[in-house]
Amino acid sequence: MLPLVLNPQHIKAGLVGRGAARDRRAALLAEAGVDAVILPDDAPDDALKPLTVLFVAGLGEGESRQLAGRARALGVLVNVEDVLPLCDFHVPALVRRGDLLLTASTGGQVPGLARALREVLAEQFGPEWTGRLKELSMARARWRSEGLSTGQVSENVRELLARMGWL
Repeated sequence: MLPLVLNPQHIKAGLVGRGAARDRRAALLAEAGVDAVILPDDAPDDALKPLTVLFVAGLGEGESRQLAGRARALGVLVNVEDVLPLCDFHVPALVRRGDLLLTASTGGQVPGLARALREVLAEQFGPEWTGRLKELSMARARWRSEGLSTGQVSENVRELLARMGWL
């Protein structure tokens, strides 16, 4: 697996699906700041072609397989919820604290483990981490403006984390 975090401003995402599964994916995308295009089940190739990624949720396996094949042939990365062989990528279990994003993934093999790990991370990294990230970000920007090397900035971040007792 190759873990990536995509900037929602630089991708075009589509969502095809039905029911609660589609609604969960739509909520996930919205929470991530992704303005996904909701497409009909029979989305034509012209609607799929401009996409970077396509999420499919709540369709039968046959419909999903056909749609994933068409999208993939157009160069679109595809995620079909809970159908590993049809996925080009997986969505990890997420904990968001502002711009801090913590994830757990099993490559789709054991989603229950990923969810359990997400719960542990959510307990260990509470809402206070939103402010902590902002504080660390401002300190990092100041150190960079002072001309410190990447290595020194990294060391300063570690020292600040230790001094504040955050980790």
